[in-house]
Amino acid sequence: MKVVQYFLPGKGKRVGLIQGDRVLDITSSEEGVHSTLDLVTQGKTAAGLVSRATWLARRLHRRALDHRELQRAPSRRVPHLVMPIDPPEIWGTAGNGELRTDGAEPTARPGLFFKGTAARSVGPNVPVAIRHDSRLTVPEPGLAAVIAADGRVAVFTACNDLTARDIAMAHPAYLSQAKVYRGSFALGPCLVTADEFVDPHTLQVRCSIVRDDEPIFSEAAATVGLPRRLEELAAWLGRDNPCVPGTTVFVGAWIEVPDALALRDGDRVDVEVQAVGRLSNFVRDGDALSR
Repeated sequence: MKVVQYFLPGKGKRVGLIQGDRVLDITSSEEGVHSTLDLVTQGKTAAGLVSRATWLARRLHRRALDHRELQRAPSRRVPHLVMPIDPPEIWGTAGNGELRTDGAEPTARPGLFFKGTAARSVGPNVPVAIRHDSRLTVPEPGLAAVIAADGRVAVFTACNDLTARDIAMAHPAYLSQAKVYRGSFALGPCLVTADEFVDPHTLQVRCSIVRDDEPIFSEAAATVGLPRRLEELAAWLGRDNPCVPGTTVFVGAWIEVPDALALRDGDRVDVEVQAVGRLSNFVRDGDALSR
């Protein structure tokens, strides 16, 4: 199952269930479903989310939209995709500890860090940002998981974790400033349940940078090489740390953009995850976003 959030002129944010090339509107004030976060909260589990969305699709009879009509830059005058969920918290991994090869629990805990909130994040076709005091900001593509009320993974999506590498390398105390700022994280284009994959940890992730309409970087990696499974990260995150439904945790795909190709204002970053879709964002300087 794939679900999206999108903007519809005159109605605002809507919840959509993707069926082939169509998007069915399953928003329901009567049922208290105004967002995908409501679906995650009400569903309580991954199976419950699927059941809830399926029931709404059968109960509501509305004209479907063409999914292609939503693949456009945001405007108040046209339908368009927005961030697929508004996560209360976003967490990432920095340093994944020593892993056991015998199937036992790893010998070290993962290095989980707080990345941000929905207010610091963007969805498809919305600019991500370079801090105005950074000269070396790079994208870090990855796979993200949304946690349900039972503490387990409910759905997956693609993500782009931007890092001001020069600030992070200057001093360990600066890491949070290098990682957490407005426009430092992109999420989308949709939420995908595990039944859409053979295994979400055997997907291909590709990151591309386009500058002046020319590709300057493109590299792919398989999530099979990820040092930690997202289910495991979700379990670690929930240890002595209450995670509200919708909390999102991600792991990078180990695609490293060289310093020489650090992002510039006007670049476009594409993160494509197999079976999920493409997340595209232009890049803007932080000063430009504040004007």
